[in-house]
Amino acid sequence: MTTGTDGYDVVVIGGGAAGLSAAQVLGRQQRRTLLVDGGPPRNRQADGVHMFLSRDGFSPLELLRTGHRELESYSSVEVVRARATSAGGGIDDFTVTLDDGTARRARRLLLATGQTDRPWDVAGLADRWGRSVLHCPFCHGWEARGSSIVVLGREPAEVMLAAYVADRYSDDVVVATDGPHTLPEPILANLRALGVRVVETPVVELRGDHGDLTVALADGGALPCQVVFHRAPVELQTALATQLGAQLLPDGYVRVDEFAATSVPGVSAAGDVARLAALPDGLTLVSQAAADGVRAAVWLEQGMFRAGLPVPLG
Repeated sequence: MTTGTDGYDVVVIGGGAAGLSAAQVLGRQQRRTLLVDGGPPRNRQADGVHMFLSRDGFSPLELLRTGHRELESYSSVEVVRARATSAGGGIDDFTVTLDDGTARRARRLLLATGQTDRPWDVAGLADRWGRSVLHCPFCHGWEARGSSIVVLGREPAEVMLAAYVADRYSDDVVVATDGPHTLPEPILANLRALGVRVVETPVVELRGDHGDLTVALADGGALPCQVVFHRAPVELQTALATQLGAQLLPDGYVRVDEFAATSVPGVSAAGDVARLAALPDGLTLVSQAAADGVRAAVWLEQGMFRAGLPVPLG
């Protein structure tokens, strides 16, 4: 086992499911690991985690508390409650600066900083995010089945969410585009075929709560519903990947390869901050994030092991 005298083997930045899982894997391999947990998690407002075997419906915050308790068993893992404000350097000598003014050095970095949702600037929308306003039909569609649903969307991918929930979960779906938008005819044709009505009047406010909601329109009209789905635009939680020089995909995700490695040697990324270029979209499932963290940590560990062998492998 090789560890630098004045730093860590790995600094894991981000304390969600991906970061916690990665830190656990690395700790079990006796790698000196620092987990930088700036909190709070992206899904903090959700009622429960879904599609996580043995944890279906589990509180997101309780899941993280459980992860932290498990990490306490590993003397090789240190946790600091802080935000990473900058990162630089190169393989075997990275430096991460925290918002408490301290700097930590590491041989490798693992970014698990996640994304931030940016709901439309509509009164009442952000207040209900994650509770009455749902973003993912995989995560929340089952609970919304049979409900009257309004989908807020302007772009084709956002509007296609209405087609999906109409196909899977409800025969009472309206898409509100918040003004006229030019949408491809195949999308409109699918909406018509699925019985989805398109409303182009601007949206001004969301009122009520889950089960009894009203989407208020600029012309005085209203769309009553039980559930609102909104695939909000997202952005990286931090600029660390950019600071390090990691390649980003056009949609803002950090580009990684099959080993969860970024374009910067020694820097890996896991969770909803990153995705493979071959995939059309990133996944935002907690179970996927946990698996990503494990995968990234395993290959990061294997890379360090091979680099430290007395006799290099050909």
